[in-house]
Amino acid sequence: MAGALSGVRVIEIGEMVSAPYAARLMAGMGAEVIKIERPDTGDPARTRGPFPGSTPHPEKSGLFLFLNVNKLGVTLDLECAEGFALLEKLVQQCDVLIHNLPPPTMDRLGLDFERLERVNPALVMTTIGPYGLSGPKRNWRAEDLALWAAGGPCALNGDYRHPELPPLKAYGQQAGYQGGVHAAVATMGALMARMRDGKGQYVEVSVQEVLAGILEMTFGFWTYAGLVANRLGQKPVQPLEVMECRDGWIYVCCIEEHQWQSFVTLMGEPQWAKESIFSDRLQRAVNWDALRPLLQEWVGKQSVLDLYRQAQERRIPFAPVSSLGDLVNSEHLRARGFFAEIDHPVAGRWNYPGAPFCPQRTPWQIRSAAPILGQHNRDIFSGRLGLSISELGRLKEAGIV
Repeated sequence: MAGALSGVRVIEIGEMVSAPYAARLMAGMGAEVIKIERPDTGDPARTRGPFPGSTPHPEKSGLFLFLNVNKLGVTLDLECAEGFALLEKLVQQCDVLIHNLPPPTMDRLGLDFERLERVNPALVMTTIGPYGLSGPKRNWRAEDLALWAAGGPCALNGDYRHPELPPLKAYGQQAGYQGGVHAAVATMGALMARMRDGKGQYVEVSVQEVLAGILEMTFGFWTYAGLVANRLGQKPVQPLEVMECRDGWIYVCCIEEHQWQSFVTLMGEPQWAKESIFSDRLQRAVNWDALRPLLQEWVGKQSVLDLYRQAQERRIPFAPVSSLGDLVNSEHLRARGFFAEIDHPVAGRWNYPGAPFCPQRTPWQIRSAAPILGQHNRDIFSGRLGLSISELGRLKEAGIV
């Protein structure tokens, strides 16, 4: 079946996560994505693990292989005039350009929308930057840790029972993924607008603002209650906690009274549950230091899956805390076809996470493995831009492709 974005051509000048993930989402919906990498070194993601056998290899990075399925790959030095001229020729043939180059690099290259709009007035150009393209931090660089802190989530993460511990960020490159998701949505919105009025436009994504914009309830706390939301305060209602079973972790949630009473029944009506200090969810929160050890003692003797099933039968919204191994072996995810096996000519055959959403008539699909560095240079530069094989060879010798 044709994807929802079949016929859309995207140029990606992406490194690491944000722009590559935005382009990956669009490629899965059928867009043709041409990924431009630096000659010789390529995307820095090629140097990040995990690697099969823990042996680094530029064509075997798990991060790169995941982010760049369904893409055509070319190399191009945008620092030189000949390289940038080839980019402009590609822009003439494409609908979208997505990149996450830092603003100082954009300035040095001359990668600005006004210049490329003259080449293709219908172009949608999306820039993903740490702090946006204006303001005092415009030219600042930032890795995931800095963005997670600047956007606010660090202050909210961690165990509220240990306020002496520092702020905590989520594992991995979550800021980049969030920036990529928002960039893909905004880019597709700009394409919809182009269908209406025939004009391209510039789309700007600030990852700091992306993260600040998804903080649950924090702005509401300040606006309506004058409170600064943080992880240090006691939760106003309980139980609402992750607890340890004998074989893993489970999220215990029973803040409604009928849920609590069902949980008490499941535990066998312990005598302590009748104490007045546990009489309602507010009292259970105030006296959580006394209640938690009693619950943990009982929960700690249970199996995660047995407790989960018993809670579900009683309409108590518990949930297992899945490890990565649990996810890979999940019967539910496999039944839904979430994972896809892909052959790569260098890395071999591996399982990949697949469709993050499932349109029925225009399915999200993985059609091809991530490209080898410069794999499609001849197809794109000679086949589409008309360079002769000898000219392509000259550009390669000069380090331009």
